[in-house]
Amino acid sequence: MNREAADRWCERGILGLVLAILMFGPLATGAVGRWEFLVIQGLTLGVLLLWGVRLWMSRRPQILWPPICWFVVAFTAYAIGRYLTCDIEYIGRKELLRVVVYAILFFAILNNLHRQESTQVISFTMIFLALGLSLYASYQFLSGSDRIWNFAAFYKGRASGTYISPNHLAGFLEMLLPLALAYTLAGRGKPVVKVFLGYAALMMVAGIGVTLSRGGWVSAGVALIVLFGVLVLHRNYRLPALILMVLLIGAGSFLLFKTDQLTARIQAGMEAGKNFEVNTRYELWNAAFRMWREHVWLGVGPGHFDHRFGEFRPEAVQRRPQRVHNEYLNTLVDWGVVGAGIVALALGALFVGLVRTWKHVRKPEREFRSNHSNKFAFVIGAAAGLLALVIHSVVEFNLQIPANAILAVSLMALLSSHLRFATERYWVGLGTPGKLLGTGALLVAFAWLSHQEVRLSREYARLQQAHSVPFLSDAWFAAMESAASIEPSNFETSYAIGEAFRLRSFEGGEDYEELATQAMTWFARGMRTNPFDGYNHLRYGMCLNWLDRSEEAESFFWRAEELDPNGYFTLAHVGWHYLQTGNYAAAKPWFERSLRLQWKDNDMAVKNLEVINARMLEEASKPVTIPKAKLPE
Repeated sequence: MNREAADRWCERGILGLVLAILMFGPLATGAVGRWEFLVIQGLTLGVLLLWGVRLWMSRRPQILWPPICWFVVAFTAYAIGRYLTCDIEYIGRKELLRVVVYAILFFAILNNLHRQESTQVISFTMIFLALGLSLYASYQFLSGSDRIWNFAAFYKGRASGTYISPNHLAGFLEMLLPLALAYTLAGRGKPVVKVFLGYAALMMVAGIGVTLSRGGWVSAGVALIVLFGVLVLHRNYRLPALILMVLLIGAGSFLLFKTDQLTARIQAGMEAGKNFEVNTRYELWNAAFRMWREHVWLGVGPGHFDHRFGEFRPEAVQRRPQRVHNEYLNTLVDWGVVGAGIVALALGALFVGLVRTWKHVRKPEREFRSNHSNKFAFVIGAAAGLLALVIHSVVEFNLQIPANAILAVSLMALLSSHLRFATERYWVGLGTPGKLLGTGALLVAFAWLSHQEVRLSREYARLQQAHSVPFLSDAWFAAMESAASIEPSNFETSYAIGEAFRLRSFEGGEDYEELATQAMTWFARGMRTNPFDGYNHLRYGMCLNWLDRSEEAESFFWRAEELDPNGYFTLAHVGWHYLQTGNYAAAKPWFERSLRLQWKDNDMAVKNLEVINARMLEEASKPVTIPKAKLPE
């Protein structure tokens, strides 16, 4: 095989791996789970390997380096720096892995898949995947199915396709709907292909509709208005664009007025003070803003919002929020002004590049001659899709879902690659020094990602082994302790082991003291690896209570309360501490406040308040002996 043939096969291999990543993510619930992202990470390693081979197989090696690349490199370097200085190493490393994978895919797509054939293959593959997900979502909605693949859905009455959240399915579809319409109206292709593309677009409209995602509806609607507005300005596209716009408006209106859930969803959004979901978002935004104000420039740390949330928790939000539900605030909180500024500059560079590319991808309008162009269709469709994502990001966190983030990164890379039609200045030739430098960078990325892939895969295997055996069995402890030895900084594993030892100790066997001491060792490790998790302090204090060391325990309960002052679970455990010491008067207000914060599914507060009230009543009903007063002589 000659060098040119080897180069072509490497390019096709990269295309195949990128398509596998783009398709696997949405089908695997957005790739939010551990093993799903490990698969994406492994496929990315294959991309790195083939790219390295291409550097030496190409007869004229060169890279495309538009201005946005500098900001991608800057943010990646900043992410490495923030990881090295963050408070929770395990969480910071997982966020850094995502950033590195996204950066690798951006550069790999930009420099290996910029041909129009590759762009069209990626676009059509994702459009028809979106068609499949839309059909599945429509089936879920119309049949009342409460299943996503083989597990229960979290949002009954709303369709989420193969995603966990309907909002994230809407985020995926809204990026591809304008692309499908642009190829239908402005792209070149056979009539049968355009029919399928138009059908896919109609089904995507239905798919977004049945998610009942109001943010998805608004963002997709604005993106389509912009898309049709641009096409109507072009004489050759005006009539088809108007016809398709009327068709979509009619179909959407019919779906809206014929489906009670859609109407109710809109009414719920308009009723001020009665929309729990909207009110919760406002509470989260306020908490996030206060958190950012304390860490303005560098943020609290990559992925740290959820773990720092307890200190800023509003009374109305008792669950773990995971993310801010606003991508812009989320970026400010996690990465600070510095990180958000780099992201803003990257988006600005993308926009400037789009403006410069515009006139070079659009064919001049001529009478009696088609000016359809796949380049123009992709540019306008991808730009409108990214606009929808930008709008939706005000109320959602689609970029925290790997499948959606990778699709957005891919569209940005392909859009940036179209700058080569405007100018040749961004092509950089690689001599031997350049190839050595590029190979070195690829090898460093490959080595680090490989190490993390092996390490996290081994940990995941041990955790799965623990889930497959009875809880608190010797096999469970062995598997969990093995996982903790592989990833000592995983505070969730150390907490789970400590809690298991505590439960066994609280059974009251002869070795209860030894078991409680072991539990405290694991909780202490959790305090070191995640100093913001108050639950380790709670459990450590409970063990001290159990060992009749209540005076020592009190400081740990107070520290837990400092870390989560409005958490019903934490407050109930502070009350439990005072109950153990027999101080019923001190314990009662803690349980009462816990119950006010969470009146449902708060058995600990309910049952202990019953115990306290019974014992206080018993104490009050005891006869009181009053000593006789001595009369003065």
